[in-house]
Order: sequence, then structure tokens, then C-alpha cells
Amino acid sequence: MVFTINSTPKKDGFRMPGEFEEHKGTWMLWPTRTDTWRSGAKPAQRVYIEVAKAISQFEPVTMCVKADQYENARALLPPNIRIVEISSNDAWMRDIGPTFVKNDKGEVRGVDWGFNAWGGLDEGLYFPWDLDLLVKQKVMDIEQISRYDATDIIIEGGAITVDGEGTLITTEQCVLNPNRNRNLSKKEMEEKLIEYLNVEKIIWLKDGLVGDETDGHVDEVVFFVRPGEVAMGWTDDQNHPQYEVLQDAYKRLSETTDAKGRKLKINKIQMPKQISLSEAESMEIDYSRFSYNRSPNLTFISTYINCYLCNGGVVLPTFNDPQDEHAIAAFQKMFPDRKIVTVNTREISVGGGNIHCITQQQPLG
Repeated sequence: MVFTINSTPKKDGFRMPGEFEEHKGTWMLWPTRTDTWRSGAKPAQRVYIEVAKAISQFEPVTMCVKADQYENARALLPPNIRIVEISSNDAWMRDIGPTFVKNDKGEVRGVDWGFNAWGGLDEGLYFPWDLDLLVKQKVMDIEQISRYDATDIIIEGGAITVDGEGTLITTEQCVLNPNRNRNLSKKEMEEKLIEYLNVEKIIWLKDGLVGDETDGHVDEVVFFVRPGEVAMGWTDDQNHPQYEVLQDAYKRLSETTDAKGRKLKINKIQMPKQISLSEAESMEIDYSRFSYNRSPNLTFISTYINCYLCNGGVVLPTFNDPQDEHAIAAFQKMFPDRKIVTVNTREISVGGGNIHCITQQQPLG
């Protein structure tokens, strides 16, 4: 049984660790939605398998699957990847799963945020999301860790990145969106983030990337490499659709300091060519009036920033793009003590996210 604590992580001395800190393991959700994923979700499943295999080189991986997919997933995934039966509406564990917090004694707990499928009935990506609402609690139950009830606030894991030392970066476009937290002011939202993540300084970027169907998640823009250092997407092409957003983000990041008073070291990672579905691929996606329209005239975000840091490794998305090799070299320079493993993740991009979006780290207790 999950024990719900009537308090907050800040009051109890718990904080959200940086992703670069040591993990107990990684959680993922198996993709099945045929109105999100083309061709019966089979191409997406193959890429999820490659991501899970890459992470499992470094740490334990748990894949959560629906009952009717258990046998299929078990046959396709290596035996070292744990499979548990958890129902969900879709497969974005970063946003659907819990945010883990820990204290100095190594005790780990989970934050159960509210979730409304990235906008609810106002621009949300699908309906219903009733199964997604219980995923956080089920994960905590399996791990037998205590729960903080923050279901009155809509927060997705992809909307926040922390340095583990008191600094959080997020975007106004997402967290302050009326389709998330209509009744909370910026100050009130800051107070909530401070209480539930135990941070001292919030760096607000204005927007996420143009065309991000999650309303501007920060994990498509920037992440903490380590305390005092970030990596962000970049383009020098003034005609690039992301040029203005990234210029503004860089200006904000370069003009601020973190919770410890440090100026941030900023690594610029050039973006690959953005991608789209072919007419034939688009026709392989089931139509649903409640779901996001994945038509061939849409551009889907491809960025190396939506990567995943695990114990001793970085799992980096690639896109069969000439820029891939430059990104690998840049990441190896940023992470000299980690192994860089790449996975071609075009299939995840056209579903609306990437490697960071489909994973959630559980810190080592």
C-alpha cells in the first residue's frame, strides 16, 4: 500500500535530484495507441525496445505494459528488462509517471502530480486519460515508497529540469498555460514548485520549441549536464522555425545565475533537420476526433536535447542526419566519463517526443 504523506518534500527535507545523479533504475511505458503511433504502433515498439536495451547496459529497466500486450512485450524485450502489468492511455512515462524525490539519508518518495493529457479538453492530445492518472501511484505501490499528493497541480515531468542543488528551469508557455493551472498565478505556481521539488531558484524561459504539441516542454530546449552547466538546442539560421525561441532562451539563461549564484556554462548543440510524416505514413495512423492530428503537412521536432542520462551513460537520439556525428562528438566532450549510446528515434519524434519523454529515472535510495 502507498502511504500518502500529508506534507510536502520541502517540509520533510526531500529534493528532486538531478538526472545525472545515480539511479536505481528507469521506468518506461509500452506504446500501443494507434491514433498516436502509425502502423499499429509496431514501428514505435521497435524503437522503444532499442531505447530500453540501450539503457539496460547501464541500469535496470522496467517496462509497464497493458495486459493484452504482456506476452508480446515479453517475447520482444530481453529477459533482463523487467515487465510489469500497468494500464495506461499512452506511453510517455516522463509525464505520466511520478517525480521521485529523496533526502540526505537516501530515502526515496514520489510526487503524484495532476495530469490532463497536456491540456485537458482545451487543446489536450487525447481523451480519456483516466488510466494515466493512476500510473504514478501504481509505480509507487510496486516500489513501496510513500506518496505526496500534488494532484491539484498539473505538472508533467518534461516541463521541469533541475540541477539537484536548488535550481529549476521551466517554461511559462507550459506551466502557466490556462489549460493546465488556470487558477494559479506565476507566484503561486512558483510556491508549489518550491514546496514539491525543494528548489530555491526558478529560471523561467518564455516558450518551448515551436510546434511542440505539449505546449512547450523544457526538455526539448535545455537540460542540466551537471550543476552550473546546461546544454541547449541551437541554430544559427535566422530562417529556422526555432531561431527566435532559442535566441530568447539563450539570452535568459546567459543573463541569470543559479541557486548557488553561479553563471551557467551553456553548451549549444546544433539541431538536425526537422522531420515530417510521408502521406503513406500519415495514413497508417488511426483517425480520432479526440486525438492530435498527425498529418504530412506538420513538422515534428527533432533535437538531441531530448536525451536521457543514466548511470555511466547517455542515450542520445539520432535522426540519420549529417548533424548526428557533430552531436555525438559534442556529447562526448560534455560527458567524458560517460558512454554515449545512440538510437535512431524518428518514430518517437513523429509521435510527439523523444527519449527523455518516454523514460523516468528512479534515484538510488
